[in-house]
Amino acid sequence: MAILPTPSEIRILRKKAGLTQKELAKRAGVSQSLIARIEAGTVDPRLSTLRRILKAIEEASKEKMAKITDIMTDSIISVQINDKVKKAVELMWKYGVSQLPVLDGTRLCGSIREETIMKAMITEKPERILEEPVGELMEEPLPSVNPRADIEDVIKLLISGYPAVLVIDKGKVIGIITKIDVIAKATISKRM
Repeated sequence: MAILPTPSEIRILRKKAGLTQKELAKRAGVSQSLIARIEAGTVDPRLSTLRRILKAIEEASKEKMAKITDIMTDSIISVQINDKVKKAVELMWKYGVSQLPVLDGTRLCGSIREETIMKAMITEKPERILEEPVGELMEEPLPSVNPRADIEDVIKLLISGYPAVLVIDKGKVIGIITKIDVIAKATISKRM
């Protein structure tokens, strides 16, 4: 048996979805005064009415959620597997990034990170490392998602230690998402 939300829970859900009582009433096809009375606990709505209200809140919540394509950066800075490490370093410096996807033509085959380059420079001469092909230092590819994945999946990957998540559609890298992309989108959305 499903547990029905309390009046205060309905109010919390409505506010979380970013809806006013008037907006919720319109979406659910009921009056604003009914929403107010439900939230105040002065009326018990019919189950069918409650279902319409909860469905309207759920739909508004989904609309409010950011889409991956809204958050990702679509100008991908990458290197080819045979490019020299020096080129990867120059791109990282120029664009202020700490990792790059490594491609073999258009196929994703790995990643290279500034930390990996620094570790290699400790054990070998920096000049030699800079002249090596990126493929010699590359690591496994950054994790990837498709553009229809949930943003929560991306957030879980980012907080588990990955510096970025790639967005791949039909085998092609179409975007990249970093922690700051998610943070900036959340900050900008709250200002609007």
